[in-house]
Amino acid sequence: MAWIMPISVALSTFGGVNGSLFTSSRLFFAGAREGHLPSLLAMIHVQRCTPIPALLFTCLSTLLMLVTSDIYTLINYVGFINYLFYGVTVAGQIVLRWRQPHMARPIKVSLFFPVLYLLFWAFLLLFSLWSEPVVCGVGLAIMLTGVPVYGLGVAWHHKPPAVYTCLAAVTRVTQKLCGVVYPEMEPPDPEHTEQLEPMCNTGDPDKPHD
Repeated sequence: MAWIMPISVALSTFGGVNGSLFTSSRLFFAGAREGHLPSLLAMIHVQRCTPIPALLFTCLSTLLMLVTSDIYTLINYVGFINYLFYGVTVAGQIVLRWRQPHMARPIKVSLFFPVLYLLFWAFLLLFSLWSEPVVCGVGLAIMLTGVPVYGLGVAWHHKPPAVYTCLAAVTRVTQKLCGVVYPEMEPPDPEHTEQLEPMCNTGDPDKPHD
């Protein structure tokens, strides 16, 4: 029965990849909806409500990461950056609880758990910096490459007209090839100022979305 373990590992790996495909593409979709990425990535399919441009962008970025021949180095880079953002995200929960205590929270978790997580997270992060400073430094450098991209793409508001013309042309071509449009937004709730969620304005409303 020694074959059970490799099959279980393979199933677990494919399950993790499936979850990553769903979450990572939605991160690009949400970033584009907030104006931090090109608005093209915020488009969805007219019938299936699938963020096809965000999925294609995820595929392209994944293929670029697979260019390296050392898979262990790639795991170290991605793992360090992921854990760094996980800790920042959990810390943001504590900051929001302190700055906006009356915000509507459908699921409210005790602060004991994020604080406990941050303690373990800080220990693992410091241990990684001490044991593999070069890998962590390169990972931080890769992460910081997003700063000039943000400055040129988001913070720079008065771009030359040629840039907008090029972006509009790419957007039109992608819309025709993928059949995507901007999602219709729900009207804001007068009682709570929460994040708006996209909803499709076409297709069968009873059809389940992904």
